[in-house]
Parts: sequence; structure tokens; C-alpha cells
Amino acid sequence: MRVAIIGSGMVGSSIAYECAKAGAGVTVIDAGRLGGVASAASFAWLNATSKAPKSYYALNALGMRAHLELRRDFGDCPWHRQTGSLEWRTTDEGQAWQRGNVAQMRDWGYGVEWLGKARLAQMEPDIHLAAIGDAPVVYYPEEGWVDPVLYAAWLLRAARERHGAELRPHTEVTQVLTRNNRAVAVLTADGERIEADVIVNASGARSDGDLGVPGLPMTSTPGMLGFTPPVPTTLRSQFHLDDLDVRPDGAGRLMIHKASVDTGLLPGAAVSTDGREAEALLEATRKALPLLQGVRLEAVRSTLRPMPRDGFTCIGAMTHMTGYYVAATHSGVTLAPYLGRALADEIVRDLPHDAIAPFSPDRFFLEQTATSASAELVGVKPVEGPA
Repeated sequence: MRVAIIGSGMVGSSIAYECAKAGAGVTVIDAGRLGGVASAASFAWLNATSKAPKSYYALNALGMRAHLELRRDFGDCPWHRQTGSLEWRTTDEGQAWQRGNVAQMRDWGYGVEWLGKARLAQMEPDIHLAAIGDAPVVYYPEEGWVDPVLYAAWLLRAARERHGAELRPHTEVTQVLTRNNRAVAVLTADGERIEADVIVNASGARSDGDLGVPGLPMTSTPGMLGFTPPVPTTLRSQFHLDDLDVRPDGAGRLMIHKASVDTGLLPGAAVSTDGREAEALLEATRKALPLLQGVRLEAVRSTLRPMPRDGFTCIGAMTHMTGYYVAATHSGVTLAPYLGRALADEIVRDLPHDAIAPFSPDRFFLEQTATSASAELVGVKPVEGPA
């Protein structure tokens, strides 16, 4: 079986690795360099917290477990950091939501505990306790973060060296070719035709693009990250304060994301290290980390973050099209290794996974009944962290 995969970010590289491992002849095609676009500008938070309904929580929990299970294939996984997450909210509304979420997560078996200020000070002395005040602090010990491009590089290398996959960076796909309503090949910008028995579109925000086949309804949004220069910090855990997210990024650097900054961005708009968006990131972070006084951002990154129209992952065979699959999600960092395995089982081994059934593209193109798998998602608005 020949499988062509469009996109080489965390999701695309996972699908490539698992399909090649299952015995398929895999070709990975990316319009740019390997590692993806959105993946390279992701906060990369591994988590399943606040992800309702339960089917979506369960899918993300499987993703977290799949990251740990990759150690069977790779031993040391240099891209994976299971450091735990801290969270506090400063408003009455935020704290009420937090209490409800903690109760829900405990009921579903997720690792979560309330953390006293003395223990927090011992764990993370760089965090300014006065900035927290009387706000309750929650600790999620199972969470962590990933180096997305490093992850993709290792999985693509293994797919090529162990299982013979072909990697085609800087090769733009302009059309998916069909015959009798079956996908049979992709056409590249230079006119090359690459034949395949199955084609998987894992191009993220480009999943709604015009490739000659139906696209997904997407509401992808711009997002921005800020990066400090190396600073004298011992911060180990990431923390989430209202709409602010901060984590270590190696060599003493910190990565900063703020949701309210994202909402002010326009698609394609340039951001800079001395712009108002960068200052907003720093101003919010300095309150919790005074060591950033006088520090300017070293770099910023922005991208269009993939988001299917209803906010939930979309994974599986495209409705009314044989041999064409899609994989689009805002939670790609958490879900990637599990989605790769699930699609490989379905495509190569003909073994469908029940966990991805509610997230089929069918929910956008077929009328849903009250008892259908996707009906659970109707009317539920996912609460998502940074991509």
C-alpha cells in the first residue's frame, strides 16, 4: 500500500511514522521545510485538562499516554518534558470555573491536586507569591510540553531509516487527483504526479484549501509566541495565569503566550520584538516573574493555528471520497502520536479506533442524529489552551 501524506508537522510526521512502521510505502510531502508551520510556532502544552465532552477528554488522555509509549520505540525521547503544570486564576469567575474543572477532572481520573503556597515556593522559587495573592493554585503533575520540530525530525528520520519512507520537503501539492470519486494521486507545483492508494491531508490550517477535493470548514486563528533571551531562571514547570501561559524553552529561555494578545492579531500581520504585542507579553509575565525586569524579548513567532469550525479535532476518511483522509486539530501536540497510530491502524490494518469515531469529518457533511457518535459534540464549546 502506498500512502502519501501532505504536511510534516507533529500530526503528519506521526501518521508517516506509524504508517511506515505498519508496512506501507510512505511519501511525506511538505510545501516548506520539514517540521511543519504551526507546529514550529506552538506553545506545545501536553494536557487533557478542561477538554469536554468526555469523548474529547478521553482522546487527549490517550494522546498523553501515547507520548509516553513512544519510549518503547525510541528509548530516550529528547523532545518530551513531563514537568507538570501550575494554574491559578485571579478573578471570582475564573476561580469558580477552576473549582468546577478540578472536580470534573478528578471524576474522570485525571491527575490534579491543590498546591499550598509553601510547596509552590519550594518547587518554583522564581514565581512571585505576591502576584498570586490568595488565589488557589492547582498542580497537574502528568502534564508537560514538547519540542514539536524535534519530535517531527526524530519520527521522520525513523520513518525513513527504519521503514523506507520518502521525504519530500519544499514540494507544494496543488491538487489531489481523483478517478471515479477515489483519490489516486497528488499533483505538485512543478507538474509531478505522485501516485498513492491513500492520501492523507495533514496540512493544518491549509485543510480548507482548494486541492480539487472538498476541504474542511476551518476557523483557524492567528497566534503569537514571545521568547526571552537566556535569563537566570530555575523555572521547571509551566504555569497558566488567567489567559497567560509561560514555560521554559531551553538554555534559560522562556516562552510566553497570552490569549488576549492573539485576539488582537490579524491573519498575516507582522509582529516584532519591540511591538505592543511583545510588550503586553512581558508586562503580564513580569508580575509573576520579577527576574524579567529590564529584559526584552529576543524573538517572536506567529502563525495561523489550525481549528476546525466547531473547535474539535477532525480525523478520518473524508465523507463521500474513497482513499482520502484528513487530520486537522488545534490539539495536535497532545494528540499527534495517538492520531498517527489510529490512522495507521485504520488505513493499513483495517482496524478502526472507537476513540476517533466521534471526530470524523462526517459531522460536517452528513446530518447528525441524536444517537450518532458525533452528536455528543453538538452545542459543546471546547475550552482550549494555546496550540
